[in-house]
Amino acid sequence: MAEPSDAPVPEVSVAIPLRDGGALFAELLAALARQTVAHELVVCDSGSRDGSAELARAHGARVIEIAPEHFSHGGTRNLLIESCLGAYVALLTQDAVPADERWLETMLDGFALGPDVGIVYGPYRPRSGASPAVWIELESWFQSLSPDGSAQVERLQQDEQALPVIELIGRRGFFTDANACVAREAWQRVPFRDVPYAEDRVLAIDMLRAGYAKAFVPQAAVIHSHSYTPAQQLRRSFDEWRALREVYGWREPASPRHLLGRVRGALGQADRSLAERHEPVARRASVLARVAALRLMSLTGALLGSRAERLPRSLRRRLSLERRDGFAPLGLDQERAGR
Repeated sequence: MAEPSDAPVPEVSVAIPLRDGGALFAELLAALARQTVAHELVVCDSGSRDGSAELARAHGARVIEIAPEHFSHGGTRNLLIESCLGAYVALLTQDAVPADERWLETMLDGFALGPDVGIVYGPYRPRSGASPAVWIELESWFQSLSPDGSAQVERLQQDEQALPVIELIGRRGFFTDANACVAREAWQRVPFRDVPYAEDRVLAIDMLRAGYAKAFVPQAAVIHSHSYTPAQQLRRSFDEWRALREVYGWREPASPRHLLGRVRGALGQADRSLAERHEPVARRASVLARVAALRLMSLTGALLGSRAERLPRSLRRRLSLERRDGFAPLGLDQERAGR
Protein backbone atom coordinates (compact mmCIF):
# COMPACT_ATOMS: atom_id res chain seq x y z
CA MET A 1 0.00 0.00 0.00
CA ALA A 2 1.35 3.41 -0.90
CA GLU A 3 2.31 5.77 1.91
CA PRO A 4 -0.31 8.55 2.33
CA SER A 5 1.01 11.84 1.00
CA ASP A 6 0.26 13.66 4.26
CA ALA A 7 1.86 11.03 6.50
CA PRO A 8 4.80 12.30 8.58
CA VAL A 9 8.16 11.23 7.18
CA PRO A 10 10.10 9.37 9.90
CA GLU A 11 13.51 10.65 10.91
CA VAL A 12 14.81 7.11 11.00
CA SER A 13 13.96 3.76 9.49
CA VAL A 14 15.13 0.33 10.64
CA ALA A 15 16.00 -2.10 7.84
CA ILE A 16 16.48 -5.85 8.23
CA PRO A 17 17.23 -8.58 5.68
CA LEU A 18 15.31 -11.70 6.67
CA ARG A 19 15.02 -15.39 6.00
CA ASP A 20 13.57 -17.77 8.60
CA GLY A 21 14.44 -15.56 11.55
CA GLY A 22 12.90 -17.83 14.19
CA ALA A 23 12.79 -17.00 17.88
CA LEU A 24 15.63 -14.48 17.76
CA PHE A 25 13.80 -12.43 15.17
CA ALA A 26 10.77 -12.38 17.44
CA GLU A 27 13.02 -11.07 20.25
CA LEU A 28 14.37 -8.42 17.91
CA LEU A 29 10.87 -7.21 17.00
CA ALA A 30 9.90 -7.01 20.67
CA ALA A 31 13.06 -4.99 21.41
CA LEU A 32 12.32 -2.59 18.56
CA ALA A 33 8.79 -2.05 19.91
CA ARG A 34 10.36 -0.74 23.15
CA GLN A 35 12.64 1.82 21.51
CA THR A 36 12.42 5.44 22.68
CA VAL A 37 12.57 6.74 19.09
CA ALA A 38 9.65 6.33 16.70
CA HIS A 39 10.76 4.65 13.51
CA GLU A 40 9.65 2.96 10.33
CA LEU A 41 10.42 -0.75 10.04
CA VAL A 42 11.24 -2.24 6.62
CA VAL A 43 12.10 -5.90 6.11
CA CYS A 44 13.34 -7.68 2.98
CA ASP A 45 12.33 -11.33 3.12
CA SER A 46 14.05 -13.80 0.80
CA GLY A 47 11.86 -16.87 1.08
CA SER A 48 11.03 -17.41 4.76
CA ARG A 49 8.99 -20.52 5.50
CA ASP A 50 8.68 -20.16 9.25
CA GLY A 51 6.19 -17.28 9.36
CA SER A 52 8.85 -14.60 9.92
CA ALA A 53 7.47 -12.32 7.19
CA GLU A 54 3.95 -12.53 8.64
CA LEU A 55 5.30 -11.83 12.12
CA ALA A 56 7.10 -8.74 10.79
CA ARG A 57 3.88 -7.46 9.24
CA ALA A 58 2.05 -8.05 12.52
CA HIS A 59 4.61 -5.72 14.14
CA GLY A 60 3.87 -3.00 11.59
CA ALA A 61 6.75 -3.68 9.21
CA ARG A 62 6.62 -3.02 5.51
CA VAL A 63 7.84 -6.25 3.93
CA ILE A 64 9.58 -6.50 0.58
CA GLU A 65 9.74 -10.01 -0.82
CA ILE A 66 12.46 -11.29 -3.14
CA ALA A 67 13.41 -14.76 -4.38
CA PRO A 68 16.22 -16.43 -2.39
CA GLU A 69 18.50 -16.44 -5.44
CA HIS A 70 18.19 -12.65 -5.68
CA PHE A 71 19.60 -12.06 -2.20
CA SER A 72 23.06 -10.53 -1.85
CA HIS A 73 24.60 -8.85 1.18
CA GLY A 74 25.23 -5.48 -0.48
CA GLY A 75 22.48 -5.47 -3.08
CA THR A 76 19.70 -6.40 -0.66
CA ARG A 77 20.76 -3.70 1.77
CA ASN A 78 20.72 -1.15 -1.04
CA LEU A 79 17.19 -2.28 -1.89
CA LEU A 80 16.18 -1.89 1.74
CA ILE A 81 17.64 1.59 2.13
CA GLU A 82 16.15 2.72 -1.17
CA SER A 83 12.74 1.57 0.09
CA CYS A 84 13.03 3.38 3.43
CA LEU A 85 11.68 6.87 4.06
CA GLY A 86 13.94 7.99 6.90
CA ALA A 87 16.83 10.42 6.60
CA TYR A 88 18.76 7.81 8.60
CA VAL A 89 18.50 4.05 8.17
CA ALA A 90 19.52 1.73 11.00
CA LEU A 91 20.70 -1.71 9.90
CA LEU A 92 20.37 -4.95 11.83
CA THR A 93 20.62 -8.62 11.01
CA GLN A 94 17.69 -10.83 11.96
CA ASP A 95 19.51 -12.20 15.03
CA ALA A 96 20.97 -8.94 16.40
CA VAL A 97 18.73 -7.80 19.26
CA PRO A 98 19.01 -4.22 20.61
CA ALA A 99 20.43 -4.43 24.12
CA ASP A 100 18.14 -1.77 25.59
CA GLU A 101 15.32 0.60 24.72
CA ARG A 102 17.72 3.49 23.96
CA TRP A 103 19.67 1.59 21.29
CA LEU A 104 18.25 3.56 18.36
CA GLU A 105 18.39 6.89 20.19
CA THR A 106 22.04 6.28 21.09
CA MET A 107 22.89 5.18 17.56
CA LEU A 108 21.48 8.41 16.15
CA ASP A 109 23.57 10.41 18.63
CA GLY A 110 26.60 9.25 16.67
CA PHE A 111 25.74 11.61 13.83
CA ALA A 112 26.06 14.58 16.21
CA LEU A 113 29.78 13.78 16.59
CA GLY A 114 30.57 15.63 13.37
CA PRO A 115 28.81 17.08 10.32
CA ASP A 116 30.72 14.66 8.10
CA VAL A 117 29.65 11.45 9.88
CA GLY A 118 28.10 9.18 7.27
CA ILE A 119 27.98 5.85 9.09
CA VAL A 120 27.69 4.86 12.74
CA TYR A 121 28.01 1.44 14.34
CA GLY A 122 27.95 -0.20 17.74
CA PRO A 123 29.29 -3.33 19.45
CA TYR A 124 28.01 -6.85 19.96
CA ARG A 125 27.40 -8.35 23.37
CA PRO A 126 27.27 -12.12 23.90
CA ARG A 127 23.98 -13.92 24.35
CA SER A 128 23.02 -15.28 27.73
CA GLY A 129 24.72 -18.62 28.12
CA ALA A 130 27.48 -17.91 25.60
CA SER A 131 30.74 -19.65 26.39
CA PRO A 132 33.57 -17.66 28.02
CA ALA A 133 35.58 -18.09 24.82
CA VAL A 134 32.85 -16.23 22.92
CA TRP A 135 32.45 -13.34 25.35
CA ILE A 136 36.23 -12.96 25.68
CA GLU A 137 36.54 -12.65 21.89
CA LEU A 138 33.77 -10.05 21.63
CA GLU A 139 34.86 -8.13 24.70
CA SER A 140 38.50 -7.91 23.66
CA TRP A 141 37.75 -6.77 20.11
CA PHE A 142 35.18 -4.11 20.86
CA GLN A 143 37.12 -2.78 23.86
CA SER A 144 40.13 -2.37 21.57
CA LEU A 145 38.05 0.00 19.43
CA SER A 146 37.47 2.29 22.41
CA PRO A 147 39.54 1.43 25.49
CA ASP A 148 37.99 4.21 27.57
CA GLY A 149 34.39 3.46 26.47
CA SER A 150 33.86 6.79 24.69
CA ALA A 151 32.51 7.32 21.19
CA GLN A 152 35.22 7.28 18.53
CA VAL A 153 35.31 8.97 15.14
CA GLU A 154 37.52 7.90 12.24
CA ARG A 155 38.09 10.05 9.18
CA LEU A 156 40.73 10.42 6.50
CA GLN A 157 42.34 13.73 5.80
CA GLN A 158 42.30 14.68 2.14
CA ASP A 159 45.91 13.63 1.63
CA GLU A 160 45.12 10.25 3.25
CA GLN A 161 42.27 9.32 0.93
CA ALA A 162 44.73 7.79 -1.52
CA LEU A 163 46.33 5.57 1.13
CA PRO A 164 46.72 1.93 0.07
CA VAL A 165 43.69 0.03 1.28
CA ILE A 166 45.89 -2.29 3.34
CA GLU A 167 46.52 0.63 5.70
CA LEU A 168 42.82 0.69 6.58
CA ILE A 169 42.77 -2.88 7.85
CA GLY A 170 41.88 -3.25 11.52
CA ARG A 171 40.29 -0.60 13.73
CA ARG A 172 40.53 2.29 11.28
CA GLY A 173 38.50 0.63 8.55
CA PHE A 174 36.34 -1.71 10.64
CA PHE A 175 32.56 -1.45 10.34
CA THR A 176 29.69 -3.90 10.80
CA ASP A 177 26.23 -3.61 9.29
CA ALA A 178 24.80 -6.10 11.81
CA ASN A 179 24.50 -3.08 14.14
CA ALA A 180 24.76 0.18 12.26
CA CYS A 181 23.10 3.30 10.91
CA VAL A 182 23.73 5.17 7.67
CA ALA A 183 22.83 8.70 6.66
CA ARG A 184 20.71 8.49 3.53
CA GLU A 185 22.48 11.49 2.00
CA ALA A 186 25.85 9.74 2.38
CA TRP A 187 24.47 6.43 1.07
CA GLN A 188 23.06 8.13 -2.03
CA ARG A 189 26.60 9.13 -2.89
CA VAL A 190 28.29 5.98 -1.60
CA PRO A 191 25.99 2.92 -1.70
CA PHE A 192 26.88 -0.62 -0.75
CA ARG A 193 28.73 -2.55 -3.40
CA ASP A 194 27.17 -5.78 -4.60
CA VAL A 195 30.03 -7.96 -3.35
CA PRO A 196 29.78 -11.57 -2.10
CA TYR A 197 31.16 -10.90 1.41
CA ALA A 198 32.42 -8.09 3.67
CA GLU A 199 30.13 -5.53 2.07
CA ASP A 200 30.25 -3.55 5.33
CA ARG A 201 34.05 -3.28 5.33
CA VAL A 202 33.98 -2.12 1.71
CA LEU A 203 31.31 0.49 2.48
CA ALA A 204 33.51 1.88 5.27
CA ILE A 205 36.49 2.15 2.93
CA ASP A 206 34.41 3.84 0.24
CA MET A 207 32.86 6.25 2.76
CA LEU A 208 36.21 7.21 4.27
CA ARG A 209 37.78 7.73 0.86
CA ALA A 210 34.81 9.86 -0.19
CA GLY A 211 35.41 12.22 2.75
CA TYR A 212 32.85 10.90 5.22
CA ALA A 213 33.61 10.03 8.83
CA LYS A 214 32.78 6.77 10.62
CA ALA A 215 31.66 6.76 14.25
CA PHE A 216 31.76 3.94 16.80
CA VAL A 217 29.30 4.32 19.69
CA PRO A 218 30.02 1.71 22.41
CA GLN A 219 26.70 2.32 24.17
CA ALA A 220 24.64 1.39 21.08
CA ALA A 221 24.98 -2.35 21.64
CA VAL A 222 23.12 -5.37 20.33
CA ILE A 223 23.01 -8.91 21.68
CA HIS A 224 24.64 -10.90 18.90
CA SER A 225 26.96 -13.87 19.14
CA HIS A 226 27.51 -17.34 17.71
CA SER A 227 28.79 -20.44 19.45
CA TYR A 228 30.80 -22.30 16.84
CA THR A 229 32.24 -25.78 17.04
CA PRO A 230 35.97 -25.95 16.24
CA ALA A 231 35.15 -27.05 12.68
CA GLN A 232 32.69 -24.19 12.24
CA GLN A 233 35.26 -21.78 13.67
CA LEU A 234 37.73 -22.87 11.00
CA ARG A 235 35.13 -22.35 8.25
CA ARG A 236 34.04 -18.98 9.65
CA SER A 237 37.67 -17.85 9.71
CA PHE A 238 38.19 -19.11 6.19
CA ASP A 239 35.36 -16.84 4.98
CA GLU A 240 36.61 -13.85 6.96
CA TRP A 241 40.25 -14.11 5.88
CA ARG A 242 39.32 -14.80 2.27
CA ALA A 243 37.39 -11.52 2.48
CA LEU A 244 40.41 -9.75 3.97
CA ARG A 245 42.42 -11.02 1.02
CA GLU A 246 39.75 -9.93 -1.46
CA VAL A 247 39.21 -6.48 0.07
CA TYR A 248 42.63 -5.48 1.45
CA GLY A 249 45.00 -7.90 -0.22
CA TRP A 250 45.99 -9.16 3.24
CA ARG A 251 47.69 -12.53 3.54
CA GLU A 252 48.11 -13.97 7.03
CA PRO A 253 51.81 -14.68 7.71
CA ALA A 254 52.55 -18.39 8.00
CA SER A 255 55.75 -18.18 10.07
CA PRO A 256 55.73 -20.27 13.29
CA ARG A 257 56.83 -17.22 15.26
CA HIS A 258 53.82 -15.20 14.07
CA LEU A 259 51.36 -18.02 14.71
CA LEU A 260 52.75 -18.74 18.16
CA GLY A 261 52.54 -15.05 18.98
CA ARG A 262 48.87 -14.97 17.95
CA VAL A 263 48.04 -17.94 20.18
CA ARG A 264 49.99 -16.50 23.12
CA GLY A 265 48.31 -13.12 22.67
CA ALA A 266 44.84 -14.69 22.68
CA LEU A 267 45.62 -16.75 25.77
CA GLY A 268 47.08 -13.75 27.59
CA GLN A 269 44.00 -11.64 26.85
CA ALA A 270 41.71 -14.46 27.93
CA ASP A 271 43.63 -15.03 31.16
CA ARG A 272 43.45 -11.33 32.05
CA SER A 273 39.70 -11.25 31.36
CA LEU A 274 39.09 -14.32 33.50
CA ALA A 275 41.22 -12.92 36.33
CA GLU A 276 39.31 -9.63 36.25
CA ARG A 277 36.09 -11.63 36.69
CA HIS A 278 37.64 -13.62 39.56
CA GLU A 279 36.99 -16.93 37.84
CA PRO A 280 38.22 -19.99 39.79
CA VAL A 281 41.61 -21.34 38.71
CA ALA A 282 40.20 -24.71 37.63
CA ARG A 283 37.59 -23.05 35.44
CA ARG A 284 40.20 -20.70 33.98
CA ALA A 285 42.28 -23.68 32.85
CA SER A 286 39.36 -25.27 30.99
CA VAL A 287 38.40 -21.98 29.38
CA LEU A 288 41.97 -21.31 28.26
CA ALA A 289 42.10 -24.79 26.70
CA ARG A 290 38.92 -23.97 24.77
CA VAL A 291 40.33 -20.58 23.72
CA ALA A 292 43.52 -22.22 22.50
CA ALA A 293 41.60 -24.82 20.47
CA LEU A 294 39.40 -22.18 18.84
CA ARG A 295 42.39 -19.93 18.16
CA LEU A 296 44.21 -22.77 16.42
CA MET A 297 41.14 -23.47 14.29
CA SER A 298 40.81 -19.77 13.54
CA LEU A 299 44.44 -19.51 12.49
CA THR A 300 44.10 -22.57 10.27
CA GLY A 301 41.10 -20.98 8.59
CA ALA A 302 42.99 -17.69 8.30
CA LEU A 303 45.97 -19.31 6.60
CA LEU A 304 43.71 -21.11 4.13
CA GLY A 305 41.34 -18.20 3.55
CA SER A 306 44.08 -15.69 2.85
CA ARG A 307 45.44 -18.09 0.24
CA ALA A 308 42.05 -18.98 -1.21
CA GLU A 309 43.09 -18.06 -4.74
CA ARG A 310 45.43 -21.07 -4.71
CA LEU A 311 42.71 -23.56 -3.77
CA PRO A 312 40.36 -25.40 -6.15
CA ARG A 313 36.74 -24.24 -6.18
CA SER A 314 35.51 -27.52 -4.70
CA LEU A 315 37.78 -27.11 -1.67
CA ARG A 316 36.85 -23.45 -1.21
CA ARG A 317 33.20 -24.47 -1.09
CA ARG A 318 33.85 -27.20 1.48
CA LEU A 319 35.85 -24.83 3.67
CA SER A 320 33.32 -21.99 3.52
CA LEU A 321 30.65 -21.63 6.20
CA GLU A 322 28.58 -19.82 3.57
CA ARG A 323 29.32 -22.52 0.96
CA ARG A 324 30.87 -19.92 -1.35
CA ASP A 325 33.36 -21.31 -3.82
CA GLY A 326 34.59 -18.11 -5.48
CA PHE A 327 37.49 -15.75 -5.03
CA ALA A 328 36.85 -12.16 -6.16
CA PRO A 329 39.58 -9.61 -5.37
CA LEU A 330 38.16 -6.09 -5.56
CA GLY A 331 41.27 -4.21 -6.64
CA LEU A 332 40.23 -1.05 -4.77
CA ASP A 333 43.65 0.57 -5.12
CA GLN A 334 43.81 -0.07 -8.86
CA GLU A 335 40.28 1.22 -9.24
CA ARG A 336 41.13 4.44 -7.42
CA ALA A 337 44.35 4.92 -9.40
CA GLY A 338 42.37 4.62 -12.63
CA ARG A 339 40.01 7.47 -11.82
